[in-house]
Amino acid sequence: MRHSGYYEGILQLRNPNNSVLEFVFNLIEKEDISLISKKENVTNGIDIYLTSQKFLRHLGKKLKKHFRGELKTSVKLHTRNRVTSKDVYRVSVMFRMPEFKKGDIISYKGENIRIMGMGKKILAKDMATGRKFTLDFRDL
Repeated sequence: MRHSGYYEGILQLRNPNNSVLEFVFNLIEKEDISLISKKENVTNGIDIYLTSQKFLRHLGKKLKKHFRGELKTSVKLHTRNRVTSKDVYRVSVMFRMPEFKKGDIISYKGENIRIMGMGKKILAKDMATGRKFTLDFRDL
């Protein structure tokens, strides 16, 4: 039996809208593999502490596929198991929803650009010249 504060990873949702939150909580409830240990509101989102690393990674991939945001996964050494002498890691999955969507016109470096598509990078088109280029999420 694990104690009440036990968690194996953190799902960090940044700039989430209601559909993202509903998607996450429905999937957690439906799969019934992982439990929520704690929910914490942060400045621009929410942190959800989950009891299953495997499910957390699976959830991150589903979010990326369904909502087309930025996904980052990182691991941190937590402790070493005394019985098996194996390292025990905690995983953090950060999913950031962009403030814009496909088709929006935004300002970038003083120029108006149209968002043509989003995947690992953002495909954009300069409205003045018609030139297409790619951007990283962190550039915006």
